[in-house]
Amino acid sequence: MKTKTSFAPELVIPNGVTDISFYVKAFNAVELWRLNNDDGSVHVAGFTIDDALFHIHEQTSNSGFSPATYNGTTVNVGLMVDDVHAVVAQAEAAGARVTSPVTDYDYGYRQGSIVDPFGHHWTIEKIINNNILTSGNYGE
Repeated sequence: MKTKTSFAPELVIPNGVTDISFYVKAFNAVELWRLNNDDGSVHVAGFTIDDALFHIHEQTSNSGFSPATYNGTTVNVGLMVDDVHAVVAQAEAAGARVTSPVTDYDYGYRQGSIVDPFGHHWTIEKIINNNILTSGNYGE
């Protein structure tokens, strides 16, 4: 069976974290599996949001670093959804910090931005005007 090419980000969290339920509460993610360390902290876990796979991994020398290590991140995770307002509100209720309120932009997207409790940046978004993206008058 051929594997379908897909993108599965791995979000790095600090060592010692035991509660990764934010993703279930904020995005209705489903935890598929988890490997814990002997102390009960999370080593690595797999989740899906609808059919989109992603992983949570504790910080190691091979996994990169959590955003808290350098007080920033080099990645912004885009999450395409039907109801941007509802998902941003749900994420905020689950513990996210809203960094940009939901706004309709002239390039055809509705977007709101959050930072999750582990410092990962997310843009919750929906294409609301496909014509702008395909007609060549981007931003007009």
